[in-house]
Amino acid sequence: MRPLLPALRIAVFVCLTLGAGRSFAGEVSPAIPSPEPGNPPSASAAGPRFVLPELHGFLETAGGARTQDDPNQPGAFDLGDFRWQLEAFKTLDGADFKYRGDILYDGALDKFDFDLREAHLAASPLASMDVKIGRQILTWGTGDLIFLNDLFPKDFQSFFIGRDEEYLKAPSDAIKTGFFTDYANLDLVWTPRFNPDRFVNGERLSFYNAILGRMAGDRGGISEIQRDRWAEDSELALRLFKNLGGYELALYGYYGYFKNPAGATSLGQVTFPRLAVYGASARGEFLKGVGNVEVAYYDSLDDRRGTDPLTDNGQLRFLAGYTREIATDLTAGVQYNLERMIDHENYANRLPEGSVRKIQDRQVTTLRLTRLALQQNLRLSLFVFYSPSDADAHLRPSVHYRIDDLWSVAAGSNIFLGEKNLTFFGQLEDNTNVYGRIRYSF
Repeated sequence: MRPLLPALRIAVFVCLTLGAGRSFAGEVSPAIPSPEPGNPPSASAAGPRFVLPELHGFLETAGGARTQDDPNQPGAFDLGDFRWQLEAFKTLDGADFKYRGDILYDGALDKFDFDLREAHLAASPLASMDVKIGRQILTWGTGDLIFLNDLFPKDFQSFFIGRDEEYLKAPSDAIKTGFFTDYANLDLVWTPRFNPDRFVNGERLSFYNAILGRMAGDRGGISEIQRDRWAEDSELALRLFKNLGGYELALYGYYGYFKNPAGATSLGQVTFPRLAVYGASARGEFLKGVGNVEVAYYDSLDDRRGTDPLTDNGQLRFLAGYTREIATDLTAGVQYNLERMIDHENYANRLPEGSVRKIQDRQVTTLRLTRLALQQNLRLSLFVFYSPSDADAHLRPSVHYRIDDLWSVAAGSNIFLGEKNLTFFGQLEDNTNVYGRIRYSF
């Protein structure tokens, strides 16, 4: 059992800090003698006043373990977090500053970490223009846990081990500029240095390593060639959107790189090939619910003809979804997602002998059921990914209870099923886990 004493010391220190910090909340000004009766203090005597930033945050402990043995991992526990998040907001002259960061002791890996979630300045230099500079959480698109035109980084390790769903969205170091007109609105996001996904790499979750031709985990990760040159390895994303007749319409564009490893060298190192994405979406009222449709074309710039078996081909992706309240406090949502490989025949003809051949059409359906009870303090949820083409699935049952304004608890499971360990969810079957979380907010 890994030592928990360092984490307990952090928890005690944080509690003392929070208790002391509350006595300093609000406005602070220099000490001023009380004026004599009938003689109010002058403006100069009052001195400048300093308003502290608004402070919020939470303390959270979370634990999780696999429900079966995994020969590729050293232990059963894949989640053991002691987390302190602090969020601060301050309005400055002509701009707003926001900070949100997590101090974390990761008991599963026995290490300390700091996750800076947000640290940015936001301003409106013109009435029709907004600018946000710094670290920020970015997202767009219409999918529910399925992302077509949202090429901002994701943290799939956190998603698969039971951390709060908010941690699926990883931060970006970017400059976001918004333009607003009577005709349409435009968002431009420039990321000076490539931000990849936090993908499954064997550190705490086992996966199928196509280069090794077997399952790999703690003792067999991957070697990657990183794209980390400032400006040279940048990303550009845009969204042109408008509300027309109650429907949200949008066009998307992206130029950058595959967010997960999609290429390999002859030495077995994985790479992030160049990628351009063009897409569109619509969302609005449909059959007493909300419907959405989204399409995206993935242009694999380093292998446009699909003749390089070591680089992913381009794809055409399609998503349709529908959500509706089917009973009081009971909501259901369904989605259908298709990923069609372009130039599949060229890819198949050039595969080395003995290589695993990818299918041309990968299909995924999803179901989300959400039930609210006890004055909406209790939330019961089930999210199911099922791929009929891969014959695999990912089930996410969970329960969340809000005890009061300060305390909440959550529990759930990540259940992976599959006939083969070559498919996306099938390779994760030995990582099936259960987890629990307790959070104190302030």
